[in-house]
Amino acid sequence: MVIKTVRGLGLASVALVLTVGLAACGSDNNDGGTGTGAAAELSGDVKVDGSSTVGPLSKAAAELFADEQAKVNVTVGITGTGGGFKKFCNGETDISDASRPIKDTEKAECDKNGVKYVELIVANDALSVVVSKDNTWADCLTVPQLKAIWEPGSKVNNWNQVDPKFPNEPLKLFGAGTDSGTFDYWTAAINGKEKAHRTDYTPTEDDNVTVQGVSGSKGGLGYFGFTYYEENADKLKLVKVDGGAGCVEPSVANAQDGSYKPLSRPLFIYVSDKGIAKKQVKGFVDFYIESIDEVVKEAKYVPLTASQKETLKSEFATLTKA
Repeated sequence: MVIKTVRGLGLASVALVLTVGLAACGSDNNDGGTGTGAAAELSGDVKVDGSSTVGPLSKAAAELFADEQAKVNVTVGITGTGGGFKKFCNGETDISDASRPIKDTEKAECDKNGVKYVELIVANDALSVVVSKDNTWADCLTVPQLKAIWEPGSKVNNWNQVDPKFPNEPLKLFGAGTDSGTFDYWTAAINGKEKAHRTDYTPTEDDNVTVQGVSGSKGGLGYFGFTYYEENADKLKLVKVDGGAGCVEPSVANAQDGSYKPLSRPLFIYVSDKGIAKKQVKGFVDFYIESIDEVVKEAKYVPLTASQKETLKSEFATLTKA
């Protein structure tokens, strides 16, 4: 077992856990394809599941990879970060998309089932607060205001309860489902405790439901990853967040430099040892990493910083040569 701690990753100091030296990566016994090297034709299945936030990244990587390796079938499911880890730790998937680091309980489940893995940061994100285009009053909300709305037991159900200057307009709330890494991150960042969240809202693992709900209600309010706002900017209004140093909107620059507080975060993929031992899985992950700039651009996420990209490539290169 090798454990390395990587510091100075822009958004946060994040532990990159290499739970096994994957010496089998270059083995002739790997599944999928008969050749070796980058130009070898590959075949077989690559199974990915997990975060609805990271899903578009893996889908973009899969679509780009298909142009080079048409015989490899990459399937990307979206069951939420928690749901993805359940499948991953049961050995059902090769790669798990995650919008938060793996939890101790999930690590224990993987250990129990003999699933070893590598954790890699593939992009950055800025959780975005959105309202209806018809909302003309909420341009910026403070973290205390957001907490008052979303904390457990909250009785705030009208915009004029958030701020007396706001109109008498019922709040209609839409947010992440409880299996989502976005849910975990939001509750920790806004409410101060993971999983602490009011229950009288519309929860979903499908961010398109939030888009439809918020855009269809004048008093709608929701949150999700930055890319979903960008894809639906014609339907939604972005709200700035005041984390204590003034109102800041989510953007590439503000997420990378950490000024968009407290809602900037890294995004991950986890790759299992048995998965990476298959040539088609290794080929896909190699492509994912080597093409990370194109993948992030295609999926409209916040790119890695130069330091993060260097770490991602060097650590995975070291891993596959182990």
